[in-house]
Amino acid sequence: MLPEQTARPDALSQADIQEFERLEALDQLDIIDMPHDDAFDGVAELVKNIFDVPMAIVSVIDAHRQLYKACVGLSASEVARKDTFCTHTIRMDHPMIVPDATLDERFADHPMVVGAPNIRFYAGAPLRTSDGHNIGTLCAIDTKPRDFGARETAILQGLANLAMEQMETR
Repeated sequence: MLPEQTARPDALSQADIQEFERLEALDQLDIIDMPHDDAFDGVAELVKNIFDVPMAIVSVIDAHRQLYKACVGLSASEVARKDTFCTHTIRMDHPMIVPDATLDERFADHPMVVGAPNIRFYAGAPLRTSDGHNIGTLCAIDTKPRDFGARETAILQGLANLAMEQMETR
């Protein structure tokens, strides 16, 4: 259910309806409170090693939080949704690439850019369910700016698809 939503269904905006459906899809997967799964750790490790980045995350995003199903290079298990790069990624139909976060007006003042862990580069691919809802992300994060070409983007999306298959078939 949408947070703080009291309007009648016929008064919802298209964005509200899409978010409601996205949250329903996430809920149906029953993945939020699932026990630890090594398969997601494996995907995060692949991202770290393939792209030579210090941080890689497999996450799902509910109404208020981004929960890490696997995380390499960061110690948190969740963060507030409003504080994430990945919230932007789940609104897209394609990966989001931020070559230098200090030069991107959406993130230049972000606490994780101006302070620890000093994010400079972010590449995130949406985790899209088989019925088309982006419920989370797979992302590669670096502390230095970098380029990320079409080949790398395709590999990241392929790994995101693999992580999503693991979620849907577990």
